[in-house]
Amino acid sequence: MVALLTPLEAPVEPSEALRRIAFLLERTRAGTYRVEAFRNAVKALKEIGGDELNGHVEAGTLQQIHGIGKSTSSVVEEAAQGELPAYLASLQDKTGGPLATGGADLYAALRGDCHLHSDWSDGGSPIDEMVLTGIELGHEWMVLTDHSPQLRVANGLTAERLTKQIAIVDAINRGVGQAFRLFKGIEVDILDDGGLDQTDEMLGKLDFVTASVHSKLRMNSAPMTKRMVNAVLNPRVNVLGHCTGRLVEGSRGKRPQSDFDARAVFEACLEGNTAVEINSRPERKDPPDELIELALEIGCLFSIDSDAHAPGQLDMKAYGCERAERLGVPWDRIITTWDAERLHAWANPS
Repeated sequence: MVALLTPLEAPVEPSEALRRIAFLLERTRAGTYRVEAFRNAVKALKEIGGDELNGHVEAGTLQQIHGIGKSTSSVVEEAAQGELPAYLASLQDKTGGPLATGGADLYAALRGDCHLHSDWSDGGSPIDEMVLTGIELGHEWMVLTDHSPQLRVANGLTAERLTKQIAIVDAINRGVGQAFRLFKGIEVDILDDGGLDQTDEMLGKLDFVTASVHSKLRMNSAPMTKRMVNAVLNPRVNVLGHCTGRLVEGSRGKRPQSDFDARAVFEACLEGNTAVEINSRPERKDPPDELIELALEIGCLFSIDSDAHAPGQLDMKAYGCERAERLGVPWDRIITTWDAERLHAWANPS
């Protein structure tokens, strides 16, 4: 896997300049409002032709185009005139380097991502933009894992909406060819009793299931342990997502990790052939180091995932790679280093 870190140079297409700016802002967790300005400008340019764009550039009327504002008009104008936009040049200088110190070799070995979101749930970009950025990053495959129905705050997918999404994933795979594969997946909520927040029939139509606890995170240890053990032993489940639920920084504040018997849960992961996610989001860093070491001792598989909610956040797997490499996780036990065929065969043994 190769990061999208090679700086763009003039000349650059206006839309490509806007996309790269959005990518750089997203990977460094800039505010959503700032990012949306550039993503919306890309959409605006898609709706007009080159002649119309050039006419606005010559007349100095770019801001008359719906979706183009003061900052984005400067980027478009400079790019259209064959220059490297100053804002893009500045971002590339300041934020274009590697996100993490360490883990570069492991990052380069990653083939895909088992946990990411689109604007079908609480992500910020369409599926095709997530796919395009993944391909540009060197991904060979990705698993689309939008949320399940119970997580209404994240616009979780009903069975009906998930059915429609499956058809779109199939269409995308027909369009991208053999070099890349988008797997049909879900981040399914683990219910209070360890059941899964989607019908077994619908889960059976998917390639891959990541299961996570999102509710009642302060449940007492015994019922929380039973809840998680039941979930990871379910043959439909492939990855246990952000297992402690903790938050260590960021705009949502801090949240302590859930209380459960980690050894019992990880032993169940080993028995159920369920990988333990190393969630790469800086605000999660989940599991903490000592739990990664415990899962490593027990013999678990791991999945280094971005939990991306925007295209640029796909690059956050660099943080997970730094942790995994530092803690000595063998590469072959990291399912995100596997090729698409091996991953699919492992996730669908029957």
